[in-house]
Amino acid sequence: MKIKTRLRLWFSLLVGGVLLIFASVIYWSSSQDREEEFFHELEKEAITKARLVLQAKVQPDILQKIYKNNNQELNEVEVAIYSDTFKLIYHDDLLVDKVKETQEMIDQVIKKGSVHFKQEDWQIIAIAYPYENKNFIVTAVSYDQYGYTKLHNLLATILIMSLISLVLLYYIGGFFVDRILSPIQNINKQIKTISAFSLHTRVIVDNNKDELSDLASNFNLMLDRLEDSFTAQKDFVLNMSHELRTPLAAVIAESELALTSEQTSEYYKKTLKNILLDSSKLVSLSNSLLDLAKASYDPTQLVFKDLRVDELILDCIHKIQRKNPASKFDFILDSSLEEDQCLVVKANAYLLEVAFLNLLDNACKFSDNQLCTVVLKYHKSILVVKVYDKGKGIAEEDLPHIFKAFYRAESTASVQGSGIGLALTYKIVQLHNAKLSVESEITKGSCFTVYLQQTNID
Repeated sequence: MKIKTRLRLWFSLLVGGVLLIFASVIYWSSSQDREEEFFHELEKEAITKARLVLQAKVQPDILQKIYKNNNQELNEVEVAIYSDTFKLIYHDDLLVDKVKETQEMIDQVIKKGSVHFKQEDWQIIAIAYPYENKNFIVTAVSYDQYGYTKLHNLLATILIMSLISLVLLYYIGGFFVDRILSPIQNINKQIKTISAFSLHTRVIVDNNKDELSDLASNFNLMLDRLEDSFTAQKDFVLNMSHELRTPLAAVIAESELALTSEQTSEYYKKTLKNILLDSSKLVSLSNSLLDLAKASYDPTQLVFKDLRVDELILDCIHKIQRKNPASKFDFILDSSLEEDQCLVVKANAYLLEVAFLNLLDNACKFSDNQLCTVVLKYHKSILVVKVYDKGKGIAEEDLPHIFKAFYRAESTASVQGSGIGLALTYKIVQLHNAKLSVESEITKGSCFTVYLQQTNID
């Protein structure tokens, strides 16, 4: 069932239900009012008949004749008068006793003063009537034909109007539902025109500042992210193809040249060294791409555990120095690190090591003296890791792009690299809900800062 149909039904049932509740209350209130009013009429009729019999001394046969004549056209009130000893003084109809009084009823009336009750739809009242120091019991019974007719007419009117109202509400609800859902239908039509080849298209957002406008805005933001993702993926594939093609072409060219004619052993050694160098570049690039893929995982699929950042950085320093003994490091622990716990963070050991390896290796490569300075600080539950280099610095126009995959500034053209390291590091830092920032000054060097949330202490 479509939302439009469900909304129409819900609207009709809800409003119809409220109307039925109000109608039921009105009917119940009218029924109670009718009953109370008729008991009051019976009481007045009983007192009037008692006065006529006991005080005015009107002959019983005259009153009985009046009762019979009136009873032929409508339900006349039948009145009976008893003494407190349950002796019949007067009865409108001696042949038919609708009340069927008992001694128990008489005693109850004397005790309470009056009794009201019903026999099916007939209403009965029995009251105590004192006269000349004697207590008389007067009963009155009748069927409120006029009142019940009005109630039945009211019930029929309520049922008919409720049925008509439900039908009207269904169609009126459809009108309002169409008005409400029309923006969604417009958005749906626009969405159908968007495909992988038209991700630049955006849904038109109304200025109503309502939930549908928020939905359209959020959908457009999602399209922005998708378009950026598609563009980044496209650029990534193009750049990766270029990066892989260059060393592969060099390997093929070196191999073909070596096979064209007989060469000296020195030439073959030189060729193998070149092939080995290009192959190492391919391995390094492949490893970087694999690490970049791992850094794109869902964080819930990665294992995070407590680890000491100072020990992790020392391991990174040792690995870099084994690879390039000329690399030098200054490792500084700030005085703010008062306890060992300040150095502990919740992280994925492999990925965080890859991130710091990239930062430290870059700092050494871009420093003129291959010196990297690492400073660890602690501030308000944040472990701050600063990595300084003494290189040429990064141009201001390059700073917004350095964390993009395969991006390399002109100043780094002379330094070997794939352009993946900083992009990989940025993704890893994001996976750890951390922050990575950079400050750089031309001719003075750069500083990369990682802000890691410290593990809570129980």
